[in-house]
Amino acid sequence: MVIEFWITNFGGELAALSAALLWAMSAVVFAHLGQKIPPLLLNLSKGIVAIALIAFTLLIQGNLSFGLNSKALGLLLLSGILGIGLGDTFYFESLNNIGARRTLLLQALAPPLTALIALIFLQETLSTGAWAGIFLTVLGIAWVVSERVPVVSRQVMNLPRGVSFALLAALGQASGAVLSRAALSGTTVTPLWSTLVRITGGILILLLWIPLKERQPRLWLEPLQSIKIVGIIIVTAIFSTFLAIWLQQTALKLTAAGIAQALLATSPLFVLPLAMWMGEKVSFRAFLGVLVALGGIALLFSLQ
Repeated sequence: MVIEFWITNFGGELAALSAALLWAMSAVVFAHLGQKIPPLLLNLSKGIVAIALIAFTLLIQGNLSFGLNSKALGLLLLSGILGIGLGDTFYFESLNNIGARRTLLLQALAPPLTALIALIFLQETLSTGAWAGIFLTVLGIAWVVSERVPVVSRQVMNLPRGVSFALLAALGQASGAVLSRAALSGTTVTPLWSTLVRITGGILILLLWIPLKERQPRLWLEPLQSIKIVGIIIVTAIFSTFLAIWLQQTALKLTAAGIAQALLATSPLFVLPLAMWMGEKVSFRAFLGVLVALGGIALLFSLQ
């Protein structure tokens, strides 16, 4: 009964937090893969795996009804192009240039950007309390990310390039979230179908982009000759792309875009217990940042 109450009343918020947890678990893997696989190839590979899994799931469910009009289809395809095709690729590029800490810190701009874009284009207004909740959540995330990671031997490769890509990634995520919200809100399209369309949009732009960027396709595909790397990509794609984006779309269907994006951005908070489990020391300041973010999350839940 209690579980049913939470799912009924806070389904969107719980879906967003679940997606953030899956992204946190996948972030470490992607950071390592990014040193071996070009960002475009990594993004394309995980997208193809996710499309195959979604198609299989829809077939098993017997959910073969498309249920999308041309407007919703266009919005979701554009959402995938901006949020997945471009946004995720820019995110991986930023990771390679300035590391996870700075990249995640700049990604904290995505929730307020999402709320502002939704306000301008969807007239999706938020209460003062909701804005306060978003602010506290983002503040706590930024506090944690800016302090937690110790100095490592690998120094910044290209700060201007990395910061530029991180900002573009945040803008892509925010725009993609608002476009998804516009397509999902008030329609009967299921989050799983919208996930399929979004990822397809991301794949399409990558297939157009790759020939322009890569002059030696055979050499570029060499990392996929490793069975181990392919296996890691498949397992990570199941959680980070298939399940997490499905949960993301569920969140965007059930709650306001700004609130959903704020909760989706809480991945760094979930990284802390993982870091502690791996033996890393977490400072008191980091715990305070978590408490601030949890206060913002609690405020967002209390307003629903």
